[in-house]
This record gives sequence, C-alpha cells and structure tokens, in this order.
Amino acid sequence: MSAITRISQIICLSAITLLIAPTCFISTVPLGAIGVRSSSFSGVLEEDLEPGWHLSISTVHNLTLLPSRYLFLDYGSEENQGLQIRTRDNNNVFVDVTVPYRIKPGEAHLIMKAGNHVRTNNDTYRFQRLATETTVSVLREDLANLTSSDFYNTDKRLAVAGDTLKVLNEELAPLHLEAQAVLVRAVTFRPEYEVQLQAIQLNEQNKLLDGARQKVAQQQQELDNFELQTTALANARQQEWIKMQADLERAYQVGFVVDPDGDRTVGAARRQLAALTEEQRGKLREEASKVLDIADTEKITDAYLLGIQNIQAETLEYKQRVTAGADGISGRLKAEGEADVAAVRGDFESKINALLGSPAGRAYVAWKTAENVTFSPTLTFQSREGVPSVLRLRNFALQFMGGS
Repeated sequence: MSAITRISQIICLSAITLLIAPTCFISTVPLGAIGVRSSSFSGVLEEDLEPGWHLSISTVHNLTLLPSRYLFLDYGSEENQGLQIRTRDNNNVFVDVTVPYRIKPGEAHLIMKAGNHVRTNNDTYRFQRLATETTVSVLREDLANLTSSDFYNTDKRLAVAGDTLKVLNEELAPLHLEAQAVLVRAVTFRPEYEVQLQAIQLNEQNKLLDGARQKVAQQQQELDNFELQTTALANARQQEWIKMQADLERAYQVGFVVDPDGDRTVGAARRQLAALTEEQRGKLREEASKVLDIADTEKITDAYLLGIQNIQAETLEYKQRVTAGADGISGRLKAEGEADVAAVRGDFESKINALLGSPAGRAYVAWKTAENVTFSPTLTFQSREGVPSVLRLRNFALQFMGGS
C-alpha cells in the first residue's frame, strides 16, 4: 500500500506541476501580435518575441503585446470626415485617403522603450495617436502641392502620392513605424466648384479624345498610303509578270526565227534556220536563253528556235501530204483489186455457164428443179393415151433439161 500511495503522490505532483508551470514560467504570444518582455531587474529585452511560447517567470518578467498587423488611418469613411486640403491655387478640397501602416519588424521593443506602448483614454496605443498626427501633418503639407486640376490628373496624383509616402516614412521612422501606401480613394470639391470641375474634366477628356482621333487619323493616313503603295507595287509587278508571260508565250509559240521576206509557207522558218551561219545561230541561242531563262545555251535546240507554231504547221503539212499520198495509193490499189476481182468473177461465171450448158449440167439443173416440184396427192387420168403424163418420166426429165 505504501508503494501505491507513493506512485499516486508522484502522479498528483506531476499533474499539479504541469498545470502550474506554464502559468508561472511560460507565456504565449498569439498570432497577429508581437511580444516584448521586460524585467524588473534588467529592463526591456532587446528582442521582439514572435508568436509562440516564450520563457516568462511570473513576478519577474512582464510580457507586453503589440499588434503586428497593418493598422489603417481612414479619412473620408463613415466614422471620419474627409481630410481637408488647401490646394496650391487656394481651393479647398476634401480627400478620402487611407494609409496602412505597421510597426517595423524587430523594433517593437524600441516603441516600448520610448513609452509609446501605453494605452490612451480611447483604448488606443500612444504610437497610434502619434502616427495619426504625423500622417495628417505630412498629407496636408505634401498634398497641398497639387493644384485643383492636378487632383483629377491620375499621373500627377499618383506621382505626388508616391513622394508623400517617402516623406511620411521618413517622419514615421523615429516612431519605429512604416507606411505601406498612400491610397487616395476620392476627391470632393465644393459644390459650386464641382460644376466648373466637371466642365474642365469634360474639356480635358475632349482634348484627349481629339488627340486620340488625330492619332487614329494619322495612322489611317499611313495605312492608306501603305495600301496605295502596295497596290501600285502589286500592279507594277503584275504588269511585269504579264509582260514576261507574253514574252515566254511568244518565244515558245513563234520562236526566234523571223522571215524577212514575208514567206509564210510551211517550212520557211526551218529553211531560214538552216541557212544561218553558226555565229548567227549562237546569237539566237543567247537571245533565247535570256528570254526563256535557260542558263545553258547548249540546251537551246532548233525546236526552241523554231517555236511550237512552226513545228505544228510542219507536222500538219507532213500529215496532210503523207495522208494524201497514202489515200492515192489506197485508191489505186483498191481499183486494181476490184478490177482483178471482177475479172476472176467473170471468168468464174463463164465457166459455170459452160458447165451448166453441158448435158450433165442440164441434168444437174433438172435434178435441182425437180426437188422443188410437188405433185397432187390425187392423180387423175386425163391423158388421151390413157397414161398419165407424170408417169412418162423420160419425157418429163427431158422437159426439165430443156429438151423436146
């Protein structure tokens, strides 16, 4: 029992230690906060504590939490009125502006050393009040460099806002703060000036529109000029191609041999080509190679020099001449053949007639004729001699043979 009691005592002491030790020796820095530890003996720790658990002995150390997120100074929101700025041309303007700022990383302990970590009556830190005063002073001083017309000029407004941010960070540096941007959300003038401002803005927009229209007109003019130049160049190139095509067509169709005597008969070009000297042929080949774009003059044969039309004319003439000669020979041979056939046929018919005129031929004719004779199935005896004539076969056969 004593051992169990001892184990129970140890468990209870461990549980009590685990519950009490964190509250006595460990402090927690939550997310979105920066911890600054101070001591009654050594003062403020020269280090910012990140979110997490950190050593902090109760009654010895004191942990102060400061915000690490961005804080916002809003002018022109529902709670605050717009920041009134007097422009360089002595015109009052209300600017809706937002300035996000934060504590510089690693300098929260310096704010605590300066005593700006304490809270004021409105439950804000002292460094927030100082940041507000500094920001308002810088904004009113630097934004006052703009004229009324500069406020609606985006480029100028952004440029001045960038310069203002640099000056603001220089002023906030001793407070260990830094601003991220100066965001001008809206600009409001007095009602009577708003009407004038709208007219001025309209004129500015019209100027921009006129400038844009002028640029469009210039670009359109350049485009029209380019199109005209392109069209003219295309037409010139087209005419060149038409001329080259016509030259090639003429060169291939007509050739390069020209008959000075006007001889248009078939074969005149070939005869003229045959009459040329070798030097004249060489000149014709050089001319043909330039027109036909054939670098090797040896490839320029007589066919290129004569042209398709001359070769076709010679071919047609040769065809007609050969065809006419062939037709004459064919007619003569056909007539001779028909004459030979007629002579043979006449000789054949005369011999057939001679054979048919002989006794055997007449018997053959009678025999062929008798095949076509048909007697009545009923014979009648009307002959005077008392014997039917059909039974007198000898006489009947002689009659068929042409006898009496």
